[in-house]
Amino acid sequence: MTDWPTIAGIRREYGNLNLDDNSIEQDPFILFKSWFEEILKVEKSDPTAMVLSTVDTQGHPDSRVVLLKGIENGAFIFFTNYESNKARQLKYMPYAALNFYWPQMARQIRIRGAVEKTTATQSDAYFVTRPLESQLSAIASPQSRPVQDRQTLEASFKRIESLYQQQQQVTRPDYWGGYCLIPNEIEFWQGRDKRLHDRLQYYKDSSNEWLHQRLAP
Repeated sequence: MTDWPTIAGIRREYGNLNLDDNSIEQDPFILFKSWFEEILKVEKSDPTAMVLSTVDTQGHPDSRVVLLKGIENGAFIFFTNYESNKARQLKYMPYAALNFYWPQMARQIRIRGAVEKTTATQSDAYFVTRPLESQLSAIASPQSRPVQDRQTLEASFKRIESLYQQQQQVTRPDYWGGYCLIPNEIEFWQGRDKRLHDRLQYYKDSSNEWLHQRLAP
C-alpha cells in the first residue's frame, strides 16, 4: 500500500500557459474550440474524454468517463444506452456536469447545464458511423445490469454477431442514443506556477446572453 505521506508529496508546477485578460473571448465556444484544437496536437489517445456527473434519486452523485461526439447548436453531445444507470439518473434529474481534463497543457474545462435526448435522426446518423463491432456491442450489452460472468457477455455478443452476419447494415436499437447538454455555465481553468491558477467562468444572464468573470483560484 502506498504510504500516505508519499502521496501527499506528489506535485508539479504547471508551466507558463495563461488566460490573459486581453485575449478573452466573449463566446465560450470560441475559446473551447481554440483549446480543443490545441490539445489535439499533443493528446492522441483520448482528447474527447470527459467526466459526466449526475445524481440518483437519493441525491447521491455519480461520475463516469464518456466521449464527446459533437457540439451542435451550443450543446455538447454524447451517446449511451438509454437503459443505463446514467440514463435513469438523467431522466430523474435532467441536469449534469461535464469535466474535461488535459494534463499535458494543465487545462480543465468544467461545464454545467440541462440535458435532453438528441433526436432519433441524430442518433441514427451517429450510429451508422460506428464500427460494426461497436454497433453489435450496443445491442448485446445490457448496460449497467448484473451479468453472471465475462463468458456470458461474450456469448451474448457472439449470438448477436451471428444474427447480423448476413445484414449489410445494423439498425440502431431504440434503447440506445444520444444526449445533448445545453450549458448555462462553462469554466476554463489554466494551471499556473505557484498555484495562482487562471479561472475564467462564463455564465448566462436573464436574457440568455453569455457573460464572464475571473475567479480566484
